[in-house]
Amino acid sequence: MRSKDKISYFYDGDVGSVYFGPNHPMKPHRLCMTHHLILSYGLHDKMEIYRPHKAYPVEMAQFHSPDYVEFLQRINPGNENIFANEMARYNLGEDCPVFEDMFEFCQIYAGGTIDAARRLNNKLCDIAINWAGGLHHAKKCEASGFCYINDLVLGILELLKHHARVLYIDIDVHHGDGVEEAFYFTDRVMTVSFHKFGDKFFPGTGDVKEIGEREGKFYAINVPLRDGIDDNSFNRLFRTIISKVVEMYQPGAIVLQCGADSLARDRLGCFNLSIDGHSECVKFVKKFNIPLLVTGGGGYTKENVARCWTVETGVLLDAELSNEIPENDYIKYFAPDFSLKIPGGHIIENMNTKSYISSIKVQILENLRYIQHAPSVQMQEVPPDFYIPDFNEDEQNPDVRVDQRARDKHIQRDDEYFDGDNDNDP
Repeated sequence: MRSKDKISYFYDGDVGSVYFGPNHPMKPHRLCMTHHLILSYGLHDKMEIYRPHKAYPVEMAQFHSPDYVEFLQRINPGNENIFANEMARYNLGEDCPVFEDMFEFCQIYAGGTIDAARRLNNKLCDIAINWAGGLHHAKKCEASGFCYINDLVLGILELLKHHARVLYIDIDVHHGDGVEEAFYFTDRVMTVSFHKFGDKFFPGTGDVKEIGEREGKFYAINVPLRDGIDDNSFNRLFRTIISKVVEMYQPGAIVLQCGADSLARDRLGCFNLSIDGHSECVKFVKKFNIPLLVTGGGGYTKENVARCWTVETGVLLDAELSNEIPENDYIKYFAPDFSLKIPGGHIIENMNTKSYISSIKVQILENLRYIQHAPSVQMQEVPPDFYIPDFNEDEQNPDVRVDQRARDKHIQRDDEYFDGDNDNDP
């Protein structure tokens, strides 16, 4: 039975086959695990499944500087030693290593978010999902926090072609600094980030006092949290703030970044959220019935990431999922109990006192009083959706085989679900 909402889901098996390095916490393989878990529950039967196009450099340069995009295309593990100055300038290194097929990885996850935005713009779906996206730290001219291309900014820019106002919501444990920075001076995008702040926690930004500037003043909302926040505190705060934001701002579309590093027991996180608590945010945002683009983000205990995003796919589809995980290619990762849900609780002491939560809430609601009720915007002629580079057929080498992906249509057949992806962990 199909959900009453029409849902488009974007996935490319190649996105999970790249490898950041043996000691790096980012494991794109979690995306293969998520996808196969979604398949095992039969959720693909209730959605339209698409393989995203690979974002063109010119599309990436709608936000990123062309020289930065060009460098990402050029750099690879075989030549990085001769580009020491450029590596430093563009912040590539330990957190953002150069690895095999890095640029293609960026093209796939960015293409998924851009395609998701375009389907929403053209009213071809109500909700679009790209779990590979949500890389919210990347800046205009540099990589940051495991993120190279900021697919969220590119997706929001696409939505702005058709919507006067876009609301961005971020529930990753880290501040959504790259997205906030991109739209800090405009009222056409309101950014709301719930994140850990303090103790020099990465990226070190996201104080409640950071509210935007110039035309964007009061259109950046930061909810700085301390270690150990639990489901009840987080969900109450989330519902209160997001209800008021939607009422005041009246967005035409919402982008929801569902970073799973805010879950309890995450390798890099420090919150106590259960999967139910995390997914409650998705359920709440869905109820507004506003065109919704949903992405992944952080998440470094990969079996829990896969669990979380599968549950949230079910939430978006109004599908009830059994807590017993069905047989799938990655079933061994979910041992010993093979259950879908993980509890939250007080694994880390909750440092968010009632008085602290209350003071944050008061400051944010006070700031919301200053915004114009649903600011209007002079809409310009809508730019074209697709930037397709010109190809000179005479210059094409007939001896070079066109890869399968180039021949594939966007939509997959039922028998094309990328079986056999292998974990790259040593």
